[in-house]
Amino acid sequence: MESYLLDWANLLVRWLHLVAGIAWIGASFHFIGLDLTLEPPKDEKDRAKGVMGEQWGVHGGGFYHKQKYLVAPPRLPERLHWFKWEAYTTWMSGMGLLVIVYWIGASTYLIDPDIAALSPGAAVAISIAVLLGGWLVYDTLCRSRLGEHDLAFGIVGFAITVAVAFALSKLFSGRGAYIHVGAMLGTIMAANVFFVIIPGQRRMVAAMHEGKAPDPVHGKRGKQRSVHNNYITLPVLFVMISNHYPMTYGHAHSWAVLAVVALAGAVIRHFYNRRHVGRTIWALPAVFAALIVGLAAAIAPPGTWRAAPRGGEAPAFDRVRAVIAERCVACHARVPTQDGIAAPPQGVILETPAQLRRWAAKINEVAVVRQTMPAGNLTEMTDDERRLLGAWFAAGAPVD
Repeated sequence: MESYLLDWANLLVRWLHLVAGIAWIGASFHFIGLDLTLEPPKDEKDRAKGVMGEQWGVHGGGFYHKQKYLVAPPRLPERLHWFKWEAYTTWMSGMGLLVIVYWIGASTYLIDPDIAALSPGAAVAISIAVLLGGWLVYDTLCRSRLGEHDLAFGIVGFAITVAVAFALSKLFSGRGAYIHVGAMLGTIMAANVFFVIIPGQRRMVAAMHEGKAPDPVHGKRGKQRSVHNNYITLPVLFVMISNHYPMTYGHAHSWAVLAVVALAGAVIRHFYNRRHVGRTIWALPAVFAALIVGLAAAIAPPGTWRAAPRGGEAPAFDRVRAVIAERCVACHARVPTQDGIAAPPQGVILETPAQLRRWAAKINEVAVVRQTMPAGNLTEMTDDERRLLGAWFAAGAPVD
């Protein structure tokens, strides 16, 4: 019953996380695009009021006229719309998922004894330290002289992120390491909103209520953090979907794979940001494509680009089935018996010969080539057993 309820909690919180994330990222992309496409106001009265730029747009059958003030309008409107709950809800639901999947299920999804012999308590403590430490280091760098130089800050921030990914790959399972890099970056994004962007906006509003001129430094800081969030978004989204692709987190150099994908994400985000201002840099999509294609080629398992060798003497199917039954069926059964698993992961059931034949290629990929399954090698599949499964697949995966 506990596993079943956890599955429902996982589903509902993940659904909320997805919806809130769409709203937050959509708003972020919209406002960054808006900022980059503003044109000087054509009406002299608008310029006199402090309007810095304007944009005319059409959407959903209506026309919109948006204006941005250099600091603030001469007088606040009666109703002011704030954009914050999308960010807060995304972070809180993401933390809920982290707790449900990787803290409660630390022994299954976070810890890999072949990588580091951690206790669940130690793994969770490291997880918390990564989230808090990531924000403190980032915020300190933003407030330093380095924060005044965008390119240098980006290079240093990227290097630190790669270093964290490398360190986590030596502590956690592949999935656990990836999700914690994403959670660290997501925490930075949400903290930017909570600790910098919204407080700065509140100070500006408070100053205007007191009849004072708002300090433009708050707008400048908020814009800096918003731009950072904009570039972080695509790597975070990649991490969110990466658990479906063991070819990435399961690679021997998974941290380097993540680094290349993160760099590619930043490159293509920069392309669209430049395109918004009419400065299309066509070399950037080429760089993105080269990074992704090069990565795909570099991490391809042996034999990918030629027909897989077939033949050889097939091991006795009874031996193959016994290994699957002992090492895999606890999770991949119609009614799993593994603690914390209420339903077979990704709907893969390995109880009958027909099912083993159907999933033979996937078994070979995750258990033999990538060795990402069993998760965290929880059931202690041996190297000899992996070779047995590989030989069975190479012989055509016979089940008789």
